[in-house]
Amino acid sequence: MTLSQLLKGVADYDLHGDDSVRISGLTCDSRKVTPGALFFALRGATVDGHRFIKTAVESGAAAVVLEDPACAPQGIPWVRVADGRAAMAQAAAEFHGHPTLALPLVGITGTNGKTTTTYLIEAILAAAGLPAAILGTISYRFGTTRIEASHTTPESTELQAAFRQLADAGAQAFVMEVSSHALEQKRVDGCHFDVGIFSNLTRDHLDYHKTMASYQESKLRLFSELLRPTALKPRRRAAINMDDPYGPAFAEQAACPVITYGVEFRGNVQAVDVVSSVDGLSGTLVTPEGTTTFTSRLVGRFNLSNILAAVSAGIALDLPLEAIRAGIEGHATVPGRMERVDNSHGITILVDYAHTGDALENVLSTLKELAGARIITVFGCGGDRDHGKRPIMGRTAAQMSDLAIATSDNPRTEEPSAILAQVRSGMTAPGIREYTPVELENNFTEKGFIMLENRREAIRLAVRLAQPGDIVLLAGKGHEDYQIIGTTKYHFDDREEAAQACAELED
Repeated sequence: MTLSQLLKGVADYDLHGDDSVRISGLTCDSRKVTPGALFFALRGATVDGHRFIKTAVESGAAAVVLEDPACAPQGIPWVRVADGRAAMAQAAAEFHGHPTLALPLVGITGTNGKTTTTYLIEAILAAAGLPAAILGTISYRFGTTRIEASHTTPESTELQAAFRQLADAGAQAFVMEVSSHALEQKRVDGCHFDVGIFSNLTRDHLDYHKTMASYQESKLRLFSELLRPTALKPRRRAAINMDDPYGPAFAEQAACPVITYGVEFRGNVQAVDVVSSVDGLSGTLVTPEGTTTFTSRLVGRFNLSNILAAVSAGIALDLPLEAIRAGIEGHATVPGRMERVDNSHGITILVDYAHTGDALENVLSTLKELAGARIITVFGCGGDRDHGKRPIMGRTAAQMSDLAIATSDNPRTEEPSAILAQVRSGMTAPGIREYTPVELENNFTEKGFIMLENRREAIRLAVRLAQPGDIVLLAGKGHEDYQIIGTTKYHFDDREEAAQACAELED
């Protein structure tokens, strides 16, 4: 593709040099420049890409896109733009032939529930005869095609390349998790969304966004800007969770028609006569296209909300109600989301990704509602992330568990003991005892918590203390199969560790 062809997708640019030069690839990482590449010099939070223009040119860049003309290279074409990230997203979509223009694209944003909702929508689309590619926290995948990704929503160059690869593999629709970082950094600006879903907004990522208002604004971009109807995609829809306090604001600012849903809120999509148990959910779905009964193996109120979000997406895409029902009923478990670890000791061991105070509260509320057994919770808070949520998660775990074991969860470059000290500040409350390892040698007799830095030891302690009928919740890592200590990533999987702990009980 020539530079002039590529720039068709870019708004407001100033070209200097030969626009007939051929472009073989796009990147904003000077280390990944290959001969013929178009290099985007982006200003980051800590590094300014303009500093690496010389390196990119020496590596064979055919042209450079930049914001500061004072850094313009000599001897090759360069393009000045006002917003490098937006230009890169638009150019990436053009380079890969706008893969999301020809196929339906559903985007889900919110603090919690995104991954489960993508799996549900995938099942609904499959039941409707539209096999979908999924781009999310766990993987980018379609059939046997798997693409390694660096983020939930990657840089636009990586994202559009993934869309093209998945479409070429046979995908007939796309379902993607849309992170707040991606929206703020305009990684998804080249995407042609058909449906956008807002699940909820609770405290998370404030290490990046700083305030809840900023966090909210980043999420709103999907609805107020990227879902605006166009001549190429005139029929766009938003699905908004009106149970969430932020739901009305998202509905009000949406640039397209809105489908409302809620467990409590009586919106366009709702569920009535719901029966909830440890075995799952059942009830009747009420939609603008009619009603139908449903059953699901998913557990709890928060999963009912995820189901209603997926149903809303199906309605927005004009899928048959029967396919929507079949998808909900055919969906199995999501890796690392209330995932059971089988054992022969009569213990219910669940691994869940809950890594925010709200998510942890949702899971523990469900378990307390559905089971009369004791709950032992193992959890931690990630290092180099929002410090403010640490005491919140500590308080939630201590108050809602019979025994809470605070431990490490990707401490990264922070001292684990410092993280645990912040967690502990939320755990101390009247009537909640702090145990020592010696005191827990045999069992615990009253509600309490313990600080245990080593996650492997924490999981083994929880399994060893659990009695038949008890629930052990391993929260925070879910599907992750690693632990980041310092800057090194080590293999570590809560599911494997729990299985090994159970095996040791038999020795």
